[in-house]
Amino acid sequence: MNKWIVALTVMLPTLIEIIDTSVVNVALDHIRGSLSAGIDESTWSITSYLVSNAVIIPMTGWLSKFFGRKRYLIMSIVLFTISSFLCGSAWNLQSLVFFRVLQGIGGGALQPISQSILLETFPARQHGMAMAIFGMGIMFGPIIGPLLGGWITDNWSWHWIFFINVPIGILSVILTLFFIKDPPYMKRMKMKIDYWGLALLSLGLGCLQIVLDKGQQEDWFSSSFIIWLSGISLTSLIGFVFIELVAEHPVVNLRAFKNLTFSTGNIVMFLGFFNLFASIVLLPIYLQTLMGYTAYLAGLVLGPGGIATMIALPIAGNLVNRVNPKFLLAFGLIVNAYATYLMSNFNLHAGFNTIIWPRIVLGVGMGFFFIPLTTMTMSGIKREDMANASAIYNLLRNLGGSFGVAFVTTMLSRRAQFHQNHLVENLTPFDSAYQMFSGQSSQFLQYRGADDFTSGFGGLGMIYRELLRQASMMAFNDAFFLVCIIMVCVLPFVIVMKREKPGTVPGMH
Repeated sequence: MNKWIVALTVMLPTLIEIIDTSVVNVALDHIRGSLSAGIDESTWSITSYLVSNAVIIPMTGWLSKFFGRKRYLIMSIVLFTISSFLCGSAWNLQSLVFFRVLQGIGGGALQPISQSILLETFPARQHGMAMAIFGMGIMFGPIIGPLLGGWITDNWSWHWIFFINVPIGILSVILTLFFIKDPPYMKRMKMKIDYWGLALLSLGLGCLQIVLDKGQQEDWFSSSFIIWLSGISLTSLIGFVFIELVAEHPVVNLRAFKNLTFSTGNIVMFLGFFNLFASIVLLPIYLQTLMGYTAYLAGLVLGPGGIATMIALPIAGNLVNRVNPKFLLAFGLIVNAYATYLMSNFNLHAGFNTIIWPRIVLGVGMGFFFIPLTTMTMSGIKREDMANASAIYNLLRNLGGSFGVAFVTTMLSRRAQFHQNHLVENLTPFDSAYQMFSGQSSQFLQYRGADDFTSGFGGLGMIYRELLRQASMMAFNDAFFLVCIIMVCVLPFVIVMKREKPGTVPGMH
């Protein structure tokens, strides 16, 4: 079977699934208005997808063996396609949220199955190139999603961000039927169902994803809702670990973590995508709230970074068999840290080129981060255990992104408050800068026709608005710098990683 046809077959549905994690964000206001929903209510159309997605991903290896991988892949694409059509046809918010849950269940398996099929189809010496293909999909999706969603919503309607998946899904099913074959070890197996594992994993990860998505909005542990969900999540996940270690056919085989390289690789992946998602969430918020960019222009700033990643991935894929992967990984981490350091120096007068350059640097760094890391992490996995390992790896990648977003949005809010209080303390009528700005503001308002009384208070209002902008800018600087520090702290983990011989990571028995 031609490996490039197989690559196209598995990456096509994976790409649209990844795009759907972010495509709704820009259409949220249109959806809210169309379905007569509140702002807080409408965000459940995003959260519901992320929750069901997070729950399914780690189960993928077990479900592939239970149903047979090819059969399960087709089932997933069909469910994703049908639920996409139903999402576009939703008549109220409740129906949209329900169909988004189904869409997440169908789409969750696509990433780990695609990765495992690519690693099996390409020979070991070409695993770098296989992961370059996979990396292009998972890096390109979050970037093109908001741009595509914005264009479709503006030119057609929000319904079409879902309807567009239907023909692609049908094509994917046809390609899978013809070009994907199950190896003997991925045929359908009779297994005892691990009911406790399924229940605890679903409950634990579902609650965790809701906590991460809603935590900042609910002011974290000031909310009893968040406290209860956190307690349920922690208890469920601890129970899940104990159950899986003794289960005959565990939903997620945790024995793979006995291997140091595999365990370390998952930690590095978690922190790497913590950095990536933190950065690509902070950047558009900074551009739109402080710099006056439209959503479309903010998306254009992210675009060149995605192109840089597309270029870097195949280069890293070619180098990974010629250069020690540890050196390439260290280089990628250093470049990522440098990019976020550059972002920590943004100010309120930054030009377009000043802003776009660090994003391009980050794109290059992520290309050199993803390929060597994945190659080393998965190098010792037996083919028959690849689906389980890919499921774990993709779960940690997605959770890293969710934790990164939750961390930086919280940090942004807290640091803005801190800097606001600090700046107010030093804002007095005796300060020369205050006197100068106050005089300029009053003169401007008088020029616009305001009387002395109005211009005096208006001048104070302009000063306070400027103070809030300055406090927000300093908060962005702090958040970017913290992300940079976290990236630097990942470097020591690289030392303990190595390229394993195939089949050395502990398997099912």
